Amino acid sequence: MSRKEIGRNYRYVSRELELKLMPTAPKDYISRFCSELKLSNIVQAKTLEILGHAANHELTSGRGPTGLAAASLYISSVLCGERRTQREVAEISGVTEVTIRNRYKELVQKLDIHIVM
Repeated sequence: MSRKEIGRNYRYVSRELELKLMPTAPKDYISRFCSELKLSNIVQAKTLEILGHAANHELTSGRGPTGLAAASLYISSVLCGERRTQREVAEISGVTEVTIRNRYKELVQKLDIHIVM
């Protein structure tokens, strides 16, 4: 079955059952990404903190949730000393390294995060 057909059937079933499904948020991905990258709860908490600040500064609207989750996770891993490469985070999250870099730059600049490499 094609992806398009799956999407069509999904929308049909949810409409027929009158389901009110909320779109996913970046925080919904953090637990799984941290687990797959073998990162600590400290990194997970820091990532959720960064995402909270991003939401408060309205940096999340119009952005893909997986890209924001991946970039904030990358930032947190560096800040907490459990660094993972952008490539590792990209492979786990299913976004490109370019997406991670772009979201990373936005978050670091607009949230005034100082990272020492």
